Amino acid sequence: MLAKTRNIRTRGFTLVELIAVIVVLAILSAIAIPKYFDYASKARESSLKATLGNLRSAMANFYANTVVSGGTPAYPTLVQMQTPGTVLQDPPPQNPFNNSQAVIAGTWTNATALVPNPAQPVSGTAGYAYDATAGKVWANSNTTGMAENAW
Repeated sequence: MLAKTRNIRTRGFTLVELIAVIVVLAILSAIAIPKYFDYASKARESSLKATLGNLRSAMANFYANTVVSGGTPAYPTLVQMQTPGTVLQDPPPQNPFNNSQAVIAGTWTNATALVPNPAQPVSGTAGYAYDATAGKVWANSNTTGMAENAW
């Protein structure tokens, strides 16, 4: 009868074992959660860089087509950038930092000291800023999680 009682006691976990498991899980979550947020921020930056690359490629294609067609070489106007089917087949994807796909007029300057391509940071609700005279497009966001419009 004593052996039967002993088996019942040895089935559960002791308080020390439970505390040890909780401490290990806390340490793992303390390491993993900041890494997750870092990965999410880097994913937004990568998505934005890819979108800006596609926008710039479409603008370069438009510029090359104006040269080939015998016209005056020119970058697309703001209206052409905003009109699907002119420069881009579809509207640009949403800016992952402010969830807007709108393209607004901006002025490209080298006033700020951002590297490698200094741009005039723009704030507001639109997703992208575009300077038709300079042929430059950049992210329109003042979110501090990204390299402030440096692409």
